[in-house]
Amino acid sequence: MPSALTYPGVYIEEVPSGVRTITGVATSITAFIGRARRGPVNQPVRVQSFAEYTRLFGPLWQASTLGYAVSQFFQHGGSDALIVRVFNGTVSTSTATLTLATAGGSLVLEAASPGTWGSALRATVDHDTRDTADTLLFNLLIEELDRPGGTRAVASEQFRNVSVDPASPRFVNTVLNEQSALVNVRTAAPVTESPNNATVSVANPDGTATAAGALGSDGNPIADAQITGDQNARTGIFALESADLFNLLCIPPRTPTNDLANATWAAAAAYCQTRRAVLIVDAPAAWTSNPANAIATAVTGVNTLRGAIGNDAAINAAAYFPRLRMPDPLSENRLADFAPCGAVAGIISRTDVQRGVWKAPAGLAASFSGAQGLTYTMTDPQNGQLNPIGLNCLRSFPVTGHLVWGARTLAGADLLASEWKYLPVRRLALFLEESLFRGTQWVVFEPNDEPLWAQIRLNIGAFMQTLFRQGAFQGSSPREAYFVKCDRETTTQNDIDRGVVNILVGFAPLKPAEFVVLKIQQMAGQIEA
Repeated sequence: MPSALTYPGVYIEEVPSGVRTITGVATSITAFIGRARRGPVNQPVRVQSFAEYTRLFGPLWQASTLGYAVSQFFQHGGSDALIVRVFNGTVSTSTATLTLATAGGSLVLEAASPGTWGSALRATVDHDTRDTADTLLFNLLIEELDRPGGTRAVASEQFRNVSVDPASPRFVNTVLNEQSALVNVRTAAPVTESPNNATVSVANPDGTATAAGALGSDGNPIADAQITGDQNARTGIFALESADLFNLLCIPPRTPTNDLANATWAAAAAYCQTRRAVLIVDAPAAWTSNPANAIATAVTGVNTLRGAIGNDAAINAAAYFPRLRMPDPLSENRLADFAPCGAVAGIISRTDVQRGVWKAPAGLAASFSGAQGLTYTMTDPQNGQLNPIGLNCLRSFPVTGHLVWGARTLAGADLLASEWKYLPVRRLALFLEESLFRGTQWVVFEPNDEPLWAQIRLNIGAFMQTLFRQGAFQGSSPREAYFVKCDRETTTQNDIDRGVVNILVGFAPLKPAEFVVLKIQQMAGQIEA
């Protein structure tokens, strides 16, 4: 009602409808954790193509499996990734520096991230500025050469009219630290320059400096400790605390020949449970080292892995076996063994786009691109030993090729009888939880009574109805597919007094048809009358 009715006439007031549309969250943002040649350390960086990954974190590197996993993710249909680079070493001493020396001091630049890539940086100074009389003003060209000591620039940045005067709006520290992707300022040159005594200087004469002093280092091969990280320092998997949302987590092997310990998988699965995400577990290469007992080793291994992770966190993890055999671009395209996590995450992403998060990412549509084989080719009876214990198998079939042939969580062993046995059911539940969590934030501090409850039922009901019409639930009618309850039964007077509103949402999930049974009967002596 208008605040004051002072004159006779017609007053117009806009009344809010109470409709607050709930939007479903993304379902296949995939986080990768591993070693790279360059890029920010312990910071989640979003990339949406492998070219973007290469620009930020460097090209494929045989000493690390991260680049291969990310490449296979985008190759198989992935579109959105978060990259966390972990580093085993001292960042400061592994970062290359460039020193522009002067008589009164030095302007010391450092590579934007640790790694040998920084040893190929070159800085060039000139004084063709807007005010040549200002000896503190200069132009700076930063180039990344094709190799240390090389002459060909593969990337460059130019910063004109920067100054070593902290009072200047073009103070070199501020400009480089905010705008440069190649270098940061470690030590600014003093403002009391002596241009007549300068060698390579921010004052005349002009000059060039290449990486000197501390040279870049790629650090040591990462260990499990770098991956598990520290929650307080937000390192390793906990660097993802800075990310708003991720749905899948891939941790490729530490090196091509070193797999993660079960304790590391357990820590990652526990973290995924807190973030409503799913961990993709790669079966160790050792499971197929002896083909004669590969299946028995896999049975023992997956049970040991599930015991380490725990049944509670196992609902947010899915394991895949065996590994893929694909061409290695760095080895003249000779075949090499690769952990399947990146490719599987790409297939999951592709399935989400084509069919929805409720569709199992397995079957004839879940084919691998570029795979030349698997490290172990199993038979149907062998597959029948692994599927009932919750290990998703990768299979080779004539004509159809190499496929994902399983869609269970690690809690999907038949003996556990878990309600989260199937991966699409679990991922649909996580999608609903995250979407409703974000879509009902407006409820906080609203008057807790029937008008609010009616709005909640309206908005959540509309969201669930949209999913029902897309085929996300069982049932031929909304009544059979889902329900939303928020009234005096769910929220008692005691709840109201404590400031609590309870919303009950139920849904009937679609479960994948793992077993198709065809019954065939022979008809004998059928004679029409």
